Amino acid sequence: MSVVITADIVGSRELDDRAEAQRQIDAAVERVERDAPAATRPLRATVGDELQGVYPDLASALCALTLLRLALPEDVDLRFGVGIGEIGMIPSSAGELSEGPGWWAAREAIDTLHAKQVRAMPRVRTWISAAPDAADAASLALANSYAWARDELISAMSGRARRLSYGRCLGHTQAALARQERITQSAVSQILATAGASAVVEGYRALRENA
Repeated sequence: MSVVITADIVGSRELDDRAEAQRQIDAAVERVERDAPAATRPLRATVGDELQGVYPDLASALCALTLLRLALPEDVDLRFGVGIGEIGMIPSSAGELSEGPGWWAAREAIDTLHAKQVRAMPRVRTWISAAPDAADAASLALANSYAWARDELISAMSGRARRLSYGRCLGHTQAALARQERITQSAVSQILATAGASAVVEGYRALRENA
């Protein structure tokens, strides 16, 4: 069973510099791959404003998406449709194409997220769907509940709070992060506490242990 991701850029048509936004997204993806490699097939741009990737399990996928959301700049954001299900390869004159219920579930997830973001959940950036028999309803509900709560916290963070949270996820000390940001350790502690970063960091670590 694979976990596949279809992502798109939030408000891509309104961006002042679409090319620069893509460069920043690519750099964030590469940073996450370097710092915490986990993908079976890393996220890559496909067509338009979409990216696609494949992960071995849901915990690995959610860990990667946590880091990626924290690594992105404040003015560039992504939406993620996460699909759980089997995938396979279909021969084509252009090369093998990845296809299957996992991809269909990911498309269903991002379509659902688009609809929900209109009013009900404007700061949520992740939705998880599963192909029939790929995950039980209770597990899916728990995973989505976690992802939505995490997204609310990250969406409300400043750029500095995201950078600090990213570092803490990777195990960097507050003292090291303070030197990097050129602020005091007490300021780091205060920023993290105000942003609710401990929930994001501990959630990431718990998932990482089970990936």
